[in-house]
Amino acid sequence: MSDNSQATLTWRDIPGLHPTRSRGLRLPQCNSRRFGPNFACISLAEKREDKDFSPSFDQILKHPLTMVALVPKDAALFAAGAIAGAAAKTVTAPLDRIKLLMQTHGLRAGQVGAKKGIGFVEAISMIGKEEGLKGYWKGNLPQVIRIIPYSAVQLFAYESYKKLFRGKDGELSLIGRLAAGACAGMTSTFVTYPLDVLRLRLAVEPGYKTMSQIAANMLREEGFASFYNGLGPSLIGIAPYIAVNFCVFDLVKKSLPEKYQKRTEASMVTALVSATVATLMCYPLDTVRRQMQLKGTPYVTVLDAIPGIVARDGLVGLYRGFIPNALKSLPNSSIRLTTFDSVKRLIASGEKELQRIMEENRKNADQSASDNGSS
Repeated sequence: MSDNSQATLTWRDIPGLHPTRSRGLRLPQCNSRRFGPNFACISLAEKREDKDFSPSFDQILKHPLTMVALVPKDAALFAAGAIAGAAAKTVTAPLDRIKLLMQTHGLRAGQVGAKKGIGFVEAISMIGKEEGLKGYWKGNLPQVIRIIPYSAVQLFAYESYKKLFRGKDGELSLIGRLAAGACAGMTSTFVTYPLDVLRLRLAVEPGYKTMSQIAANMLREEGFASFYNGLGPSLIGIAPYIAVNFCVFDLVKKSLPEKYQKRTEASMVTALVSATVATLMCYPLDTVRRQMQLKGTPYVTVLDAIPGIVARDGLVGLYRGFIPNALKSLPNSSIRLTTFDSVKRLIASGEKELQRIMEENRKNADQSASDNGSS
């Protein structure tokens, strides 16, 4: 062919030549000898979607782990966080009720000659005598209702904020981890704070039996703003707590030898360590928050509450209820973080299994197309 030669592209029906139904990558080649030496064939292949190679029902039954990967990742994490949080809260509800009474008894007593505080054993005895066995779980339902969105929002937000705070090299710095944890804690707290206030009122104020009673009374007597009383110290308290808790958990887990990183026991121990450090640092702000949430509280700001509590109960007043809180929060945090970590590994394993099956289906489809083309 000379340099001045030109090619002409025409479209026409050719008897005996049929388009292939294959969408795979390997297509049968045209037999140019049948149509002469100057005939050329162009094959257009449409990219096949991954869903075309999705596992069949029989394959899913044979490999049930793939079902985890078929569920949207965010939905799977939401469900895991909700179930783990609800179970942990229910198991530790009695300790939470005892802690709340110890934190708020001095303020609720109100009289000049009233006892300033009560101890752990005394709080257990008081609940049992006045309310019976079910009194230890009073206020647990709104807490369980609250923890479902709280855990889901917090864990999902933490993963999202970690992506946001990654550096240009894709690595997450210590400051980035702390910032991600703090933002996740504040986001989840703001979204679910009204439920937390209702739970506290139901747990410590007599005369109320349902959340709807308390909510209606608060709206009528105190206004909508009462649902966010103490939000400031709550955000200030939860931000460092979640930041330290999640950051220590990630860093300690990352520092372990690789063979231990995927073990459930390692996750539980790491979660206990991180929760202990975070609780010791941030508990006084939790006490301030609780007393600011009560009806008729004399405290308007954190700067009012801290000296007020110290004047009434001394420095130990800031750590009232610490022991039951530690007994509650440490296993609570351990269960929640361990479950979340385990579910992430389960999802990753499910995704690998799904990709393996889809790749196998793709190869089988290509082989079938190749066999049909050659026949």
